[in-house]
Amino acid sequence: MKRPRSEIPLSAASRSPPSLPHTPPQRLLKPHNCKATSQISSKKHKNSILKVAAAAGKTTHLATWAPLDLTQSELSLPLTFPTGQTFRWKQTGPLQYTGTLGPHLISLKHHNQNGDVYYRIHRTPSESAAKSALLDFLNIDISLTDIWAEFSASDSRFAELARHLKGARVLRQDPLECLIQFLCSSNNNIARITKMVDFISSSGEHLGSVGGFEFHEFPSLERLAMATEQELREAGFGYRAKYVTGTVDALQLKPGGGAEWLASLRKLDLQVVIDALCTLPGVGPKVAACIALFSLDQHHAIPVDTHVWQIATRYLLPELAGARLTPKLCGQVANAFVSKYGKYAGWAQTLLFIAELPAQKTILPSQFATNKEIKPAVEKDSEVDDEQIHSSQDLSWQARSLEDDLSWHLNR
Repeated sequence: MKRPRSEIPLSAASRSPPSLPHTPPQRLLKPHNCKATSQISSKKHKNSILKVAAAAGKTTHLATWAPLDLTQSELSLPLTFPTGQTFRWKQTGPLQYTGTLGPHLISLKHHNQNGDVYYRIHRTPSESAAKSALLDFLNIDISLTDIWAEFSASDSRFAELARHLKGARVLRQDPLECLIQFLCSSNNNIARITKMVDFISSSGEHLGSVGGFEFHEFPSLERLAMATEQELREAGFGYRAKYVTGTVDALQLKPGGGAEWLASLRKLDLQVVIDALCTLPGVGPKVAACIALFSLDQHHAIPVDTHVWQIATRYLLPELAGARLTPKLCGQVANAFVSKYGKYAGWAQTLLFIAELPAQKTILPSQFATNKEIKPAVEKDSEVDDEQIHSSQDLSWQARSLEDDLSWHLNR
């Protein structure tokens, strides 16, 4: 799967993103005895930097970009990060994404000549631990090339899509972080979900600034428990506030702690995992399947919503076209994906879902056009949302830059 490390230096001359009128995210939670973090400037003398970092209990690495030994076929950044798996990684430059993994602040970027993936550690207590966390997060033990070859052998449409959308990888996120993010996703749009997740993240320790964005370590369960439902409502969470606080309270009652309980689900069967997650406030079968697929090693989990339902009735279960999606049919759809693609069915579904997103549909060959475009689903809820925010305009540069990145990807 891996290729010899490239000796080609990562170009620093690629175009810089335009200046953004970016306002740092509001602080959702009060900094209850939060440790002060030093604002470290790269212009200071190296010794001064290390002295400040040591005082804060962190080591700041000023390393240059280094190869990750991953080709574009194994990881495409624009087909992995901005497609709804995670809402905490930001596009910080052309073909570049930045995020935090525990106490590690890391950027990833495609080489602008050969497309290989490079990484840069901005801040970490241990460089080796940071790289290990990154490889784990990227599910590096799974060969995308191998499983896609299996899918392609039994599905000619998948084979053609895979040729155009190489490197759409499923991530292995921290379970608590993934759970809280998808609680925010209920009946929501990506721009607003991202704002909510930023609000929550801002209560964690500040790790640095990259590309005009502020990055924080995701807060611990104990820190999350300091937020009240009223504080979250005032921050624009609406009815989701009670789900977040209710889930945090429920996790704190778990034997051994909520984080340990969530991690233990990685060892259980999928249906047991779904049932366990659905005992948490605000978690239904679809959200549970997202958490299972993106953080709990349940590679055949299928999150079924109206998007996936349309894909299934178009390509897997055409006899159900026109029927109303019910819980029973959700199970039938999930079974159809598993029957078709096997133990990594969730990875296949992820590619098919990505292929239906507007950003990809505009640049795929015309034979992949469908008569009915998938639109964001809006489900009915018993409680009216407090605030309807449609804030895609403040992400307009990211959207344009993503389109540029995808065009670069497909034209290689």
